[in-house]
Amino acid sequence: MKFTKFGKALLISALSVGVVLGVSSCITSYTVGFLYVTGTVTAENTNLGIVSGYKIDHDTGRLQRINGLPVSSGGANPVRAVLTSGSRFLYVLNRGINAQGGADCTADNPCQNSNITAFAVGGNGILTPQMTFYPVGINPIRLIGDTSGNYVLALDQEAPSSAACQLALGPSVKTCGDVEVWKIDQNTGRLSLILNAQVTAANGKPLPYFPVPANPIDFVLAPGYVLTLSGTPESGDVVFPYTYTASSGQLTLNQNGAQPLGIKQGTAIVNAASVIYVLDNEAPDPNPTSAASQILPFTVGTNGSLQAETGGIVPDTPTQANPIYLMVEEKGKFLYVANQGNNVLGQNAQSGIAGYFIVSSPSYQLQPTAPADFGTGAGPQCIVEDPSGQYIYTANFNDSSITGRVVDPNSGVLNNLRVASTYAVNGPPTWCLVDGRTD
Repeated sequence: MKFTKFGKALLISALSVGVVLGVSSCITSYTVGFLYVTGTVTAENTNLGIVSGYKIDHDTGRLQRINGLPVSSGGANPVRAVLTSGSRFLYVLNRGINAQGGADCTADNPCQNSNITAFAVGGNGILTPQMTFYPVGINPIRLIGDTSGNYVLALDQEAPSSAACQLALGPSVKTCGDVEVWKIDQNTGRLSLILNAQVTAANGKPLPYFPVPANPIDFVLAPGYVLTLSGTPESGDVVFPYTYTASSGQLTLNQNGAQPLGIKQGTAIVNAASVIYVLDNEAPDPNPTSAASQILPFTVGTNGSLQAETGGIVPDTPTQANPIYLMVEEKGKFLYVANQGNNVLGQNAQSGIAGYFIVSSPSYQLQPTAPADFGTGAGPQCIVEDPSGQYIYTANFNDSSITGRVVDPNSGVLNNLRVASTYAVNGPPTWCLVDGRTD
C-alpha cells in the first residue's frame, strides 16, 4: 500500500502524538503517604478537637485534603497522636480542658474528660473512630508507641496517689507523675492497661501505672528503657529511667535514680538515630545574652543512665528559640530542629527550623548547614519527613498552617516546594505524623 505525501504527513503526525502521549503517561504522580494533623478547635460549637489529613504528592510534595477528613478527635485539646505498626490504628490523646473551659491544666485546676480515642485507618487514609479509653492519671501530656506496635504509652503530669509516689520513688517524695502502658489488641485496636508488677497500692492491688519524678515534661523510648524528662526552673531537670520489657510492656525500676542534667528549661527528649537528644530553652553560661536554646546529645549507658558526649552540646541557631522537637532525615545525614519561637532576654527569637550536618564520626556531633535556619509558619509544634525522604513538614500553632519544604540531599538546605509551600489547616494544630501506607 502506498501513501500520498499528505497521507504520510498525517501518519507521521499521528505517530508523534502517540509518542508524546506515551511519554506523558509514564510521568504520573501518585500519593506517597498521608500527613495527619491534630487541631484544638473545630468550626462547630462542640469544644472537640479534630484530626485533619492530607495526601502527599510524590513528585511535588503538594498536599491535598483526604476526602472525609477532618473528623472529630474524640475529645477536647488533642495534644499527641501515634500510628501503630502496620498503620492499622491511630490513637489520639485528648488532654481535655479545665473547669473554666481552658487548656491550661494544672494540679490545682486539672484537665477534665481526658481520653485516648482509637481510629481505624482505612483505604485512601480515611479515619473511622472506634473506641475511647480513659487514662487513670491526671493531666496527660504525651503519647508514644513502641516499635513492636503492641503497646502505646501515656505520660501524665500528676499520678492519682501521692502514697504511690512514696512507695515507688522513696519516702521523701510527696508528688509525682506517671507513665501508663496500654496493650493493643491487634484485631480490634482495643487498649488494656498493663499493671505494675513491682508496686502495689495500700489495698494490696497492683498499680495501673508507673510513678515518675514530679513535673514530667516529655518521655521517650530507647532500646530497653523508657526515659522521662522532669523538672522545673527552680529545681533543675532530671532524666529518670525505667527498664522496658517489649514482650510484656512491663516497666521495672532499676538501680539508677533520677539523673541531673545541669539544665533548667528542658523542652523535649528525643531518640533519633540511636542518640538521645535533650532540647533546652536556656541561655548557656557564661554568655547569658546568647540564643536561649541548645541541643544536648547523650548515649544510653548501664541501667539507662545517660552518658553526656564530650564537646557535644550544640547551640541552637541564634535567630530562633524554644526548640520543641527534632528529627534525623532517613539517610542519617542531616538533623533538623523545630523551634517554636519566643522573646527571650530582650531578643526577638523567631519560629523556624535549624539544620545540621551529622558528623559521621563521632555521630553525635553536629555542624550547622549553610544557611543554618529556615522559615516556617508561626509556632511549629512538630516536624516530620515524608515516606520518600524528599519533603519535610511542620504544623504551626500560631497561624494555623502547615509548611512544606524540599530537602536538598547534598547540602541539607530546605527549599520551598515547587508548588505552594504553606497550607491553611483547621484549628491551631498541635501535632503531626506521617503514614507511609497508602493502600
